[in-house]
Amino acid sequence: MEANVRWVALTAIAPVAWGANYYVTHEFLPADRPLYGAAVRALPAGLFLLVLCRQRPRGAWWWRSAVLGTLNVSVFFVLVYAASQLLPTSVASTVMAVSPLTMMLVAWLLMSERPRTAHLAGAAIGLVGVCLMLLTGASRVSVPGVLAAVAAMLVSSFGHILTKRWNADVDVLASTSWQLTAGGLFLLPVAAAVEGAPPALSTSGLLAFGYVALVATALAFAAWFTGLRHLPAGTVGLIGLLNPVTGVLLGVAVAGEALTVQQSCGLALVLAGVVLGRPARASRRGSGRAPADPAPEARPAREPSAPGSR
Repeated sequence: MEANVRWVALTAIAPVAWGANYYVTHEFLPADRPLYGAAVRALPAGLFLLVLCRQRPRGAWWWRSAVLGTLNVSVFFVLVYAASQLLPTSVASTVMAVSPLTMMLVAWLLMSERPRTAHLAGAAIGLVGVCLMLLTGASRVSVPGVLAAVAAMLVSSFGHILTKRWNADVDVLASTSWQLTAGGLFLLPVAAAVEGAPPALSTSGLLAFGYVALVATALAFAAWFTGLRHLPAGTVGLIGLLNPVTGVLLGVAVAGEALTVQQSCGLALVLAGVVLGRPARASRRGSGRAPADPAPEARPAREPSAPGSR
């Protein structure tokens, strides 16, 4: 149980780091350069982790890195960058709050990891809490922004579960660095072709990109994928609800915003949802380690280091 608490605490680093990412992107990064924004976020983070782990892909991980880099990085980062620019943080965070339910469904389909009733209840309660915290009716909603946020949520949910399925026997730091580097390398020439020269950045813009690349990407993704290896997908998805909680608390602490009664109730519901998603105490099978290779008969005989591949 103590080990589960440690993995939960480590995983929570990711949504806390991401909680400020919408604000940083919206306030300090150029709104008309989503491709460069995504590339500059991914590539430095991937190269930084690559220097730390000093491992290169082998065998199937060359194409797996390309697939995961496309889903979790290239496509997702562009969509979330666009959503951050087109939508208020409240609306974008609310759309992304559906991801716990989506991750549970994808994990069930891809890994036969059936969600517990507590996980489903936690996701529903957490979603209601996010709506109470963030949706006041005063925000203007952009339809393209909502579509970008929904697409980002779907792509990331599928990519994260695919990472969980493939990641069992490789170093998490290494696989994270490979997909971030691959995604950044895919994005860079596309950004140059579509958006022209890189944008000129002020000091605040450079600092913002530093936070986005090193904290909200390198550190956050390494923590998130580590959690996915050791915890059920439902638990990890519900921990992700700390993202909007962080945004609300930062608004109170940094911007001097008042915490209303409605927001306080929503905050309590979100935290209750996260608590409901904690790993089952008596079941090691629910710890998230076994589901990474749910079907031993599906393991290729010629590739023992890559469970779950087909």
